[in-house]
Amino acid sequence: MAAKKKATKKAPAKKKAAKRKPNAAFMKPMKPSAELGAVIGTAAMPRTEVTKKIWAYIKKHDLQDSKNRRNINADDLLKKVFGGKKQVSMFEMTKLVSKHLG
Repeated sequence: MAAKKKATKKAPAKKKAAKRKPNAAFMKPMKPSAELGAVIGTAAMPRTEVTKKIWAYIKKHDLQDSKNRRNINADDLLKKVFGGKKQVSMFEMTKLVSKHLG
């Protein structure tokens, strides 16, 4: 008996990677609340800028926990933004900050 040849499939042609477009929702300027404005300023800015400014504030005032760098120890201004919590994780921080943008 003759051996049957296995059918081989050609790999589909790869598409060129399209440049990633920024999401319009992240780039839309948002007005911070009074509590958040005390930390980052009162001017309307995109969410990405808000996050950068909060991290700049955290680093300037040395508020990152020394043992667990993922936690932020709140000072008096950040406590108002974090709903009165003394310490939050960096992941929880973004959720709490988004409540102060409108």
